[in-house]
Amino acid sequence: MLKMTTNFTPEQLQIQSFSVAYADEVCRLILSIQREEFGLPVTLEGQADLLNIPDFYQRANGNFWIALVNDHVVGTIALLDIGNAQAALRKMFVASECRGQHLGVAATLLRTCLNWAASKQTREVFLGTTVQFLAAHRFYEKHGFTEIDRRILPSTFPIMSVDTKFYRQTMVWE
Repeated sequence: MLKMTTNFTPEQLQIQSFSVAYADEVCRLILSIQREEFGLPVTLEGQADLLNIPDFYQRANGNFWIALVNDHVVGTIALLDIGNAQAALRKMFVASECRGQHLGVAATLLRTCLNWAASKQTREVFLGTTVQFLAAHRFYEKHGFTEIDRRILPSTFPIMSVDTKFYRQTMVWE
């Protein structure tokens, strides 16, 4: 895992769009959380989206953001444009030592993503997760997502093999 301290100030947290200079660090963070922390049987090769983030996410009304502290990736989030003014929230990961409401990494990433979606006039944001990510369920629900049945998902929503729980947020534009 990362050698990171949780002793950082909000000013040290930076959210920016993904650039290829951070590709290796993004992959290491995501895979370590998936495999080591949650024991999911996933590989980098099985996640083609991570092998070409710009072409997969940074197109149409989608994007991919990274959270940086001291120029190290501590979190990620992506918005995949799935058409019809709908999007899939994907790759929401925060290093374990940077989690918690007091640090605000996850909330800042999510706010950035949802603000982008609203600016693109996205009507709905969907996400899939696993039953193991209990803290994630609480986090999404706290931030306005409601659990939905898999059958409600748009046909263009990319279901990952590990996804067993699904959420939706209907966007409100100002």
